[in-house]
Amino acid sequence: MSKLRIVVAGAGGRMGRTLIRAVAQSADMEISGALEAHGHPDLGADAGTLAGLPPLKLALTDDPLPLIARAQALIDFTTPKVSVELAALAAQARIVHVIGTTGFSGEDEKKIRAASHHAVIVKSGNMSLGVTLLAALVKQAAKALPDFDIEIVEMHHRMKVDAPSGTALLLGKAASEGRNIPLDIRARDGARTDGSIGFASLRGGTVVGEHEVVFAGAHERIALSHTAEDRTIFSTGALAAARWGQGKKEGLYAMADVLGV
Repeated sequence: MSKLRIVVAGAGGRMGRTLIRAVAQSADMEISGALEAHGHPDLGADAGTLAGLPPLKLALTDDPLPLIARAQALIDFTTPKVSVELAALAAQARIVHVIGTTGFSGEDEKKIRAASHHAVIVKSGNMSLGVTLLAALVKQAAKALPDFDIEIVEMHHRMKVDAPSGTALLLGKAASEGRNIPLDIRARDGARTDGSIGFASLRGGTVVGEHEVVFAGAHERIALSHTAEDRTIFSTGALAAARWGQGKKEGLYAMADVLGV
């Protein structure tokens, strides 16, 4: 059986290098392309060497078209602008597009949804299988405890730009769906509003990712949490999504679909 041909976007970054190692070590996948932004200092470097592996004889390039034309899946942890552009190209090629990028605007979301009419897109604020299960538990708890206040606290490394994190928003969406209310994200000013879902974002050090959802009721609290100890958990989920998407009907999917929860 032939191996799935995978293109990794953002191949020079920390997550990109993690993905290259994961694909190279997989029994059923192979790296068919390593993509980076125009002007990136690692363009032309060997993808394997950058990832701490023996050379793969595959250089980082900024030209996505020939890579996508030869691939069966594109795994993309880049920026909203790049992900939107790649979604359009993946749709033209009818390949699976796995998106782990966060920080999209409403207009970005519309463009990705449009691209999903022509390709399988698996998009999530967190590709971790554990976080996917956590979101399902949060939705269930929010529904079962309608009078409890919900607070979501997240912490990431000092260089993370978007806040709340994509994972915090994913968990907030799960809670709002459990309550059947719209998700209203705003900075707190004074006491909490009844029925609102609160967010707190912490940044510092080298934290990969910590998330806690607190359900606070009268005289009792329940806390559901997840700690990411290594970026390999995200690559494991992304590879699972790329496998799962093969042969599926065009559409926009989430990791919950991949995990079946």
